[in-house]
Amino acid sequence: MHEHLEPSQYPQIAPAPRISLQAFCETQDLAQLIGEAALDRRMEKAHVKVNMGGAQAAIEAYRTSPTPNVIVLETSASRTDLIDQLEALAEFCDSGTKVIVIGKLNDITLYRELISRGVSDYLVKPFGVMDFIAALSAQYHHDSAPPLGRVIAVTGCKGGVGASCVAHNLAWAISRDLDAATVIVDLDLPFGTAGLDFNQDPPQGIAEAVFAPDRLDANLVDRLLSKCSDKLSILAAPATVERCYDFQETAFDALLELLRATTPYIILDTPHMWTAWSRRMMVTADEALLVSAPDLAGLRNTKSLLDALRAARRNDPVPRFVLNGVGMPKRPEIAAADFARAVEAEPLAQVPFDAKLFGAASNNGQMIAELDEGEKVAPIFGDIARAVTGRAPVKRERKSFLEPLLAVLKG
Repeated sequence: MHEHLEPSQYPQIAPAPRISLQAFCETQDLAQLIGEAALDRRMEKAHVKVNMGGAQAAIEAYRTSPTPNVIVLETSASRTDLIDQLEALAEFCDSGTKVIVIGKLNDITLYRELISRGVSDYLVKPFGVMDFIAALSAQYHHDSAPPLGRVIAVTGCKGGVGASCVAHNLAWAISRDLDAATVIVDLDLPFGTAGLDFNQDPPQGIAEAVFAPDRLDANLVDRLLSKCSDKLSILAAPATVERCYDFQETAFDALLELLRATTPYIILDTPHMWTAWSRRMMVTADEALLVSAPDLAGLRNTKSLLDALRAARRNDPVPRFVLNGVGMPKRPEIAAADFARAVEAEPLAQVPFDAKLFGAASNNGQMIAELDEGEKVAPIFGDIARAVTGRAPVKRERKSFLEPLLAVLKG
């Protein structure tokens, strides 16, 4: 029997594989719930069909038709009748078919009996959409499997708002403050700046992974990563316009699956565009983070993107946004409170305008935390990192200013 999930647990549910699922419901509420589950981003590979009629309809259907990968049965029958129904269905089931039974009896004895008879899982009503998806996912992703990496997609709500700067400093904060292995994937192939921002000039990068899908494996990805520190690597963009970068919607799927298997945090530096593949990155990521300027175009575009992502990610936490470059001299700005009221969401953070600090970091190929001696801006990226990962910072011992002197005296 499956536990009810809290919203904070939803992003960690592994996507369902490419399977066929047929549900046989007795009630309209369950039929509607499974229909909603089929629209979730984690179910995009699954082919779902919802039927009415319960177990008896399933028995009749499979007398003459092959069974799918998964059969979902809703039943209000007694224990004895349910066992009889399952025995009748078993005569027509293929050996590899999984059966998930949904009932109202919260009975551990019944659960054990159903499992002993080959039922894959027993769910007790009522439950939510994500509980159903989690139960289905658990059939194909066992607890012994390594944890999936968390994908955080960052994009700008308009050009020039510093989304790449936010993405790179966010990744730096996750790797340093949270002591977690992190990879930045620069998806702006013609104009990406990840290499520049980290003072790296790798001969290879993401282009080799995307344009040679037949060669793509974990070893190739590992060779293409450019190491910036013990915990931070980048998959750099070629940053050339010698070829056109027109991608299919699923062009980056295989690459992200490989990174998920080995890296706790993957930051997608997604360019400001709205193509099938860029939309996919924002919709299917575990966390979608928008970066905007506090002006009219930023407000309009932020609202458009938030509305689109809320609709496409209906079972996920609300997408977040960051206001960047706040307080630019001589520029009329929309106050954060007015901005939040218009887009119906509070900004996750407000990054102040500091031309000298950000300009020096960009020119030196360094992160803000390496230059922010006053510690006014760098902690903001640490706050963003904790918010999108849900983790607390790693406590580091502070060195005393007397330590060098004491070392000399001890020597």
